[in-house]
Amino acid sequence: QVQLVESGGGLVQAGGSLRLSCAASGRTFSGYTMGWFRQVPGKEREFVLAISWSGGGRYYADSVKGRFAISRDNAKNTVYLQMNSLKPEDTAVYYCAASSGASAYYRSSYEYWGQGTQVTVSS
Repeated sequence: QVQLVESGGGLVQAGGSLRLSCAASGRTFSGYTMGWFRQVPGKEREFVLAISWSGGGRYYADSVKGRFAISRDNAKNTVYLQMNSLKPEDTAVYYCAASSGASAYYRSSYEYWGQGTQVTVSS
């Protein structure tokens, strides 16, 4: 079966760092943009950042520019989210997703989703 599985979430103090991984299985995602979204209770799932298949296109939400970085290892079918200088407002469930659509920014462009991993940032 096709799966995206996030890992690496946890509890971290403000200013700290976490590295999330998203491992894909069941198929390769050749040509797909891989993105990260996050969601807190009562709010819509929010775009965080994304990376194109080649790595040449990187897309960031304003809230994480300068703090988060995305990368991918296509040979391992894995995408990473490096989160630095974490803030309490970064607390959310983080989801990875795969898109063959026209835009990296919109949820509707993503066909596959992981189960999410919790990131909690304390102050």
